[in-house]
Amino acid sequence: MAWIKRNLFFVIGGILAMGLLGAAGYYNYKGWSRNSAAFDKLNDIYSQLRSLTGQKPSPGNDKVDNIAAAREQERQVRDWIRQAAENFQPITPIPNTGTNAVSSEAFAAALRRTIDQLQHEAEVASVTLPPKYNFSFEAQRSLVKFAPGSLGALAVQFGEVKTIAEVLFAARVNSLDGIQRVRVSDDDASGPQADYFDERSVTNNLAILTPYQITFRSFSTEIGQVLAGFASSPHEFIVKSINIQPAGAVAANSPDATAPSSPTAVPTMAPGRGGLQTVLNEQLLRVTLVVEVVKLLPKKASS
Repeated sequence: MAWIKRNLFFVIGGILAMGLLGAAGYYNYKGWSRNSAAFDKLNDIYSQLRSLTGQKPSPGNDKVDNIAAAREQERQVRDWIRQAAENFQPITPIPNTGTNAVSSEAFAAALRRTIDQLQHEAEVASVTLPPKYNFSFEAQRSLVKFAPGSLGALAVQFGEVKTIAEVLFAARVNSLDGIQRVRVSDDDASGPQADYFDERSVTNNLAILTPYQITFRSFSTEIGQVLAGFASSPHEFIVKSINIQPAGAVAANSPDATAPSSPTAVPTMAPGRGGLQTVLNEQLLRVTLVVEVVKLLPKKASS
């Protein structure tokens, strides 16, 4: 005790030093624990970042934000879809009831009225038609009752046939030999073979594609106008194939073929003084065109 009394300040200093060392050790341990936890968390974040960076596509880095780029590309795609949809306007069925519920009376009346209208439009455009042509609806022209379940499909087809015919009339082709469609009704079994195309509509994830075969006669200028008419239509048409032959050769090789509506045009000009005679000889052509009408499927309701 005497030693403690003599060295009281030393003892107190030692005790304080020991306390401070203990406190320092405790805080050092706490700091080490926090650092260890932070290091583990940093390793976890780094592992996640490395995993994300390794994905294809990756979210990017501090210079390239692939997520923002993906969102911008998605916006551009959606804008393109909205713009493209303007060229996929549905063709109005005939008659147009707003639903598939078409009555026999309504279809029969619309069929006769629209065929008369198309025949008048052809006459105005100077387009020659086959005698008493019913635009591929010969089997239905005289009916008042139709095969059960067929009126909705017939109304859609009739609207499409009318639209196709009016493209040809607008181009002022010389003559329309015929429009052939796929069979959609039991009544079609009794119709003339010349009214039908031995193909089927195809349905994929986006649309229904319905083919039609069109045969007409014209000169090269009108053929270009027909193709331009389909291309500029607000409805989507895909030209699948085109076959062009001299109309005279077809008539000579096929006795049943419709004769050309007009002779080959041979306009001439009088010879110039000291020059050669100028002759323009353009041959009438018979064109067989296969087009598909594209009908987008209804959008699925989001869940």
